Amino acid sequence: MLRFLLGRIAILIPTFLGVSLIAFSFIRMLPGDPVMLMSGERVMSEEKHAQIMHDLGLDRPMPVQYLNYLTDVLSGDLGTSIVTKRPVLGEFLSLFPATLELSLCAIILAVVLGVPAGVLAAVKRGTWFDQSIMGVALIGYSMPIFWWGLLLIIFFSGYLGWTPVSGRISLMYFFPPVTGFMLIDSLLSGQAGAFKSALTYLILPTIVLGTIPLAVIARQTRSAMLEVLGEDYVRTAKSKGLSPFRVVGVHALRNALIPVITTIGLQVGVLLAGAILTETIFSWPGIGKWMVDAVFKRDYAVVQGGLLLIAGVIMLVNLAVDVTYGFINPRIRH
Repeated sequence: MLRFLLGRIAILIPTFLGVSLIAFSFIRMLPGDPVMLMSGERVMSEEKHAQIMHDLGLDRPMPVQYLNYLTDVLSGDLGTSIVTKRPVLGEFLSLFPATLELSLCAIILAVVLGVPAGVLAAVKRGTWFDQSIMGVALIGYSMPIFWWGLLLIIFFSGYLGWTPVSGRISLMYFFPPVTGFMLIDSLLSGQAGAFKSALTYLILPTIVLGTIPLAVIARQTRSAMLEVLGEDYVRTAKSKGLSPFRVVGVHALRNALIPVITTIGLQVGVLLAGAILTETIFSWPGIGKWMVDAVFKRDYAVVQGGLLLIAGVIMLVNLAVDVTYGFINPRIRH
């Protein structure tokens, strides 16, 4: 198992270097001068502009800038925001719990609804239930996030008035953050109604962000289950008189879990990418909105560091998925 784990970790090294190069190059491909954006409407002399470019290291050749950037990253320094003058890592850690809370709720919704829906669709293959589930999954997968989010806001927030439009909790409640997770902090605050308020603000963003992963997981679960249900050992289990629940839930589902877990792991990247649009639509104070603002302001350090940290999270999740394979099917370790 250790050799299997070390092999997976070794693969992450060239991946990390490639991501760092992409993160470094991406923001520099966009038009716009970060120094001029910093100055706003103020007139800046050429000497002052050149001095700030020198202080930020932006007047050096690109290879030199990248090597300096990579050296700083390996030493744990992701730079300082040009706009807020705060360390990028500190800003990321303060905002990431909001995105993580939203992503966890979305993936829990997708797994809790998607896996049973896929299993039932496979068991009832060809029936109206199967066709209905797959039709709804196809619609959910095809809907653009920004359109789906605005549609839910118009109906549930504007027309029915059931849910708030934006934010994480009502302005009526204020308490110092402990964990960064609003649901947990609202419970720890002891304020009556705080948890209900935080949960209400989380409903629509969770549905919007979890719709596409839910559809993908349901379709992948159905496909994997159909393949497994045709195997000889499943027919043998049925011939032994085992209950349908045991045949499907124990013998079939466990062997169908590997492609499903792969799909769930891949959806983490989809969630973090979708969080950028979802957080922008709902003004959710997470890393997605933070990154969008940084791109518009040409905040090099934030965009570079944010992309690198998000990619690091995705790589760690994929590593966890690979390790999970080894526990579900020990043959994969060898």
